[in-house]
Amino acid sequence: MVERWTRERRLERTRALLLDAAQEVFAEKGFTAATIDDIASAAGYTKGAVYKHFTTKEELFLALSDRFWRRYFDTFTEVLSAAGEVGARELDEIARRWRDLSRDRGAEHAALGHEFTLYLIRNPEARARVEAKRTEVAEELGKFVTEGLDRIGGALSVPPLTFAHALIATSDSVVLGSELVDIDLYRPVLEMYMSAIKLPTTQTTPDDAAGS
Repeated sequence: MVERWTRERRLERTRALLLDAAQEVFAEKGFTAATIDDIASAAGYTKGAVYKHFTTKEELFLALSDRFWRRYFDTFTEVLSAAGEVGARELDEIARRWRDLSRDRGAEHAALGHEFTLYLIRNPEARARVEAKRTEVAEELGKFVTEGLDRIGGALSVPPLTFAHALIATSDSVVLGSELVDIDLYRPVLEMYMSAIKLPTTQTTPDDAAGS
């Protein structure tokens, strides 16, 4: 049992290092120009080690994006679980943490999300090749969101897969929109996300708090 756990931890660490390296390489070169060799070299591993964890460059990019979405929603549920109610202060805190997380990640990676989408549109074969993986990522993200809300007694008012696709489709645009036009979109988009979430009766929305 100890050996298996040690091996699992080692694999997790390698995977995390590969994702860190991929984030740097993609940000520097863009998705199309970056190669598996570049990422392996930046991580200090062989190309074979990369393929042991990710079968294609597209799958590696999806895993990197998925890591960001999960970190964001972890932050979201952490604030909600610590709050007795959800009012303006709590939403401000979630928006602040989302903004900080996005800045740490960099606007370049948000732009990469759009480059990746354009790449798939222009390359039907690549799109077909990763379609199952894209669906799997969205389904796992929806499951992750549902489990996070379950822990605080909340639930989605829309199908989890729909919410996951909405999160995937909008998160990069929020980062880029806020960066390019100097308008903070994190809070208003967060409120749109909240409209699809049912919280316990002990918690209230900003409108409820204002009306009390």
